[in-house]
Amino acid sequence: MISSMGKTTFTLHRALKVGEVDPRLFGSFIEHLGRAVYGGIYEPGHPSSDENGLRRDVIDLVRELGVSIVRYPGGNFVSGYRWQDGIGPKEKRPRRLELAWRVIETNQFGIDDFLKWCSAAQVQPLMTINLGTAGIEEAAQIVEYCNHPQGTYWSDLRRSNGAIQPYQIKHWCLGNEMDGHWQIGHKTAEEYGRLATEAAKVMRWIDPAIELVVCGSSGQGMPTFPAWEATVLEHTYEHVDYISLHTYYSNRDDNTKNFLAKSLDMDQFIRSVIATCDFVKAKKRSKKVINLAFDEWNVWFHSSEADKKIPPWQIAPPQLEDIYTFEDALVVGCMLITLLKHADRVKIGCLAQLVNVIAPIMTAPGGPAWKQTIYYPFQHTSKYGKGISLNLDVRSPSYEDKEFGEVPYIEAAATWDENLREIAIFAVNRDLKHEQNVEGDIRDFASLRIREHITFTHPDLKVCNTASQPDAVKPRAINGAHIEAGKLTVKLPPASWNVIRLTYEDK
Repeated sequence: MISSMGKTTFTLHRALKVGEVDPRLFGSFIEHLGRAVYGGIYEPGHPSSDENGLRRDVIDLVRELGVSIVRYPGGNFVSGYRWQDGIGPKEKRPRRLELAWRVIETNQFGIDDFLKWCSAAQVQPLMTINLGTAGIEEAAQIVEYCNHPQGTYWSDLRRSNGAIQPYQIKHWCLGNEMDGHWQIGHKTAEEYGRLATEAAKVMRWIDPAIELVVCGSSGQGMPTFPAWEATVLEHTYEHVDYISLHTYYSNRDDNTKNFLAKSLDMDQFIRSVIATCDFVKAKKRSKKVINLAFDEWNVWFHSSEADKKIPPWQIAPPQLEDIYTFEDALVVGCMLITLLKHADRVKIGCLAQLVNVIAPIMTAPGGPAWKQTIYYPFQHTSKYGKGISLNLDVRSPSYEDKEFGEVPYIEAAATWDENLREIAIFAVNRDLKHEQNVEGDIRDFASLRIREHITFTHPDLKVCNTASQPDAVKPRAINGAHIEAGKLTVKLPPASWNVIRLTYEDK
């Protein structure tokens, strides 16, 4: 183990390419759960709401966050959802018992409403279909409703509901977490693989341009992981484009050093799924590459005890409303860096979720919306993490952790935008007490200069942003980086998220 007082080194070189950063890596997730929809993105009568009941203050924060794609409508919810309940005149939409989260679903917000919101928020939809209680026929019907131009029952029904032009939804998920015993319509890998294959076939017969995400394991802690992935891909390999990954991390034991190392687990998870995909590719003698959709990831644990006390069968109760600390933001930053490190294969990512429910954005009913601590690392990465992901070959001092062994103090990745001639370095200093000195060999890029060094840090790791103190912790610009003789030197404050933006002129 290297002492925390050592120096971190890295190399910034054009040849150390990981892969193209797909803008869809910076997606999010909206489920009919808690106040994500009702009181989150949709609140008729709110002072900021438009004629469709969509909160414009939330839309503004979503745009500022830089979200590119949003998965909807679930999540566990989707496995018992009848999408037909959420279309047509609102006064005729039925109320249902919603069994995944044991609430009343009013169906006042449905597919057409969501797609209006997507247009207003300038995001792409990632639509999830029900493969729990529904199946092949409904999979075909929903694609026909959304994407077929006209002249059939479902396409003409969409037109009569006000959407004359087809939505042309490109991205679809084939169910949600079907390996989970908690899932409505839980299936074995064989059962799900067969059903997903047949659903994929009819969906593509209606619209050959769509891209499909098949369910991977709901977490690598599942006893069937990664055999689930291998079996499911045996069935679906030639019919799908991506396989999903889900993971959440917590600090229930209040062990911050271990918590900050959790992204190492995420990295191993990604590597294992890639290896499984490539095993099936080799077994099938296929030329096709299956990429990854990490369509649920976040920190989640703060609200667990409070959620147990919520009586069932309410309408949009405050479920899963984690209030995030600064240390949570550091973990989210490490997870974003991990996604960038695998940009060659992880092409879609969804921070779960977007508003109120384990979310970067919080709202008060009838009141303001504000940014949680985890908002900022995501915003920085979505805004500046463009172009090519670069492997920095970081050599860092480390500390010992019982679960992960040696953990580097510095977690870092970089992106290179050739068009804008800009480089962004994202770095987390896991050292809770010491500033870390970082030195980079940058000779491969000519005439580099520092555009800015943004840091996000606070002496209290448990500090939160709230409605009364929405700016208790936020990023600031510092003069912590210098360039001289082909070397970049940076001082990273203890327990900090950092963005170092560089510009350059071509050789």
